[in-house]
Amino acid sequence: MKQFFSFHWSAFLFLGVCALLGACNEYAQTDVTFPDGFVVRARIADTPQKTEKGLMFVKNLPEDEAMLFVFDQENTQYFWMKNTLIDLDILFLNPEGKINELYERVPHTYTYTPDHQIPVVAGKAQYVLEAAAGTISRHGLKKGNLLHFERTNL
Repeated sequence: MKQFFSFHWSAFLFLGVCALLGACNEYAQTDVTFPDGFVVRARIADTPQKTEKGLMFVKNLPEDEAMLFVFDQENTQYFWMKNTLIDLDILFLNPEGKINELYERVPHTYTYTPDHQIPVVAGKAQYVLEAAAGTISRHGLKKGNLLHFERTNL
C-alpha cells in the first residue's frame, strides 16, 4: 500500500509541475480564416521554447493545420528552417493580421543539412503563420490580404 501511495503521489506531483511550468508542451489553438473562407487550425507558439521548436521534425502537415507564432510586437522576424522536414508556406502578418510578406514552398532540411545551406526567411510581423506547402497558391493569398483569427487568447 505504501508503494502504491508513493507512486500515485509522484505521478500527481509530476502532473502538477507540468501544468504549472507548461513542461508538457500543450499548445493552445486558434482558427485562422483565409479571405476565401478556408479555415486552418493553428497551434500557437507563444513562448521562446515553442517558437524555437516550431515545426521541427514534423513529417506531415495536413492542409487544414498550421502553426501561428506570436510575438509581443511587430518587428522583423527571422525564421531559420533547421530540421524542418517538410516544405512550408510562411506568411508574415502585421498586428491586424494583414499579410506583409509571404514565402512559397520554403524548402525542407534535414539534421545533416549544413548550416550554410539552411533557408532563412524574414519579414516584418507580429504574427507568423507556417502552413503546408501549396497553401498560398491554393487559396490565392497575396500581400495585403487580411487573415482573421482570435487575438484575445494570444
